[in-house]
Amino acid sequence: MRADAQNTVEKIQKSLDLLGQRLNLETAPYRLEEFNARTEDPDLWNDPDAAQKLMRERQMLVDAIETYDTIKQELSDNIELIELGEMEEDDEVVAEAEAALKALAETAATKELEALLDGEADGNDTFLEINAGAGGTESCDWASMLARMYVRWAEKKGYTVELQSESAGEEAGIKSAAYKISGPNAYGWLKSESGVHRLVRISPYDSAAKRHTSFSSVWVYPVVDDNIEIEVNPADIRIDTYRSSGAGGQHVNTTDSAVRITHAPTGIVVTSSEKSQHQNRDIAMKALKSRLYQLELDKRNAAINEAHENKGDAGWGNQIRSYVLQPYQMVKDLRTQVETSDTKGVLDGDLDKFMAATLAMKVSGKSRADAQAE
Repeated sequence: MRADAQNTVEKIQKSLDLLGQRLNLETAPYRLEEFNARTEDPDLWNDPDAAQKLMRERQMLVDAIETYDTIKQELSDNIELIELGEMEEDDEVVAEAEAALKALAETAATKELEALLDGEADGNDTFLEINAGAGGTESCDWASMLARMYVRWAEKKGYTVELQSESAGEEAGIKSAAYKISGPNAYGWLKSESGVHRLVRISPYDSAAKRHTSFSSVWVYPVVDDNIEIEVNPADIRIDTYRSSGAGGQHVNTTDSAVRITHAPTGIVVTSSEKSQHQNRDIAMKALKSRLYQLELDKRNAAINEAHENKGDAGWGNQIRSYVLQPYQMVKDLRTQVETSDTKGVLDGDLDKFMAATLAMKVSGKSRADAQAE
């Protein structure tokens, strides 16, 4: 096998090794059996939200196993083809197998990056907002072009796109638009797109055909999963029982059936006094979990609002990517230095190369330029 083909094989094998580690190959079959058993429970769909979550988790595991097995099998098949072609001195077979290996290496590298999307919210659906910057009609038109670009990207991924809101520009384009994009790792892929996007082109709205620079901002944040479990540490709570009383101070119960639960870390106090002590304890605990859940949502909303306030103006200082259509054709990411002259492809949704490079940089701490320099 030639040296370049051997290098390609080694790259694919490294990607397979990482995929295998993330998948945890030894336990994957048992986890799938457990998922399958749970999906056969006749009571599963009594809670539709929980059932859908379970089915999504199962499908993600199935997809991960199939991806690993497919890449492994294709690697083995193409190695055998190369060896067979070399034995029979069939250059055409060797060339086809080597080309297939190169394509497989790209697929394996992408799947490797997807396996690294293991942040807390990376697997969630996502909201995407686009806002035109200063510049009137030019920026509104650019915002509309960005919206089309992301919708095209999402559709190519097989994601579901729902328009949440839209504000039209006065003459053309949009002032703003918000979408919900649903699919595996939607937030994990799109989170790197937050920032200011700059367009340079000959304006179709300028009768003098002058070159204009326009800015629009993109903001991405995850859809919060409402089906979260709140765990209460028994050491964090104090449970008191007392006698409940009715109007005029008369004792309703002769036993200490009312329950008060105090959550020390937050100072939340909940009570229940309408049932038996056992029922009151259950009611109070549910009330505490509900309060803690709302507190968590409030924190998340506060973080979202803070991110919104800090996302910056759509102008020079916060750019992440430039799209130049005149006097030359170039899209360049200013963080990773990844660039392409295929501006039409990018505006039609071919964004994976930019997203993958940014993800790889965050994982390794290096830009592609840094890696190439080593």
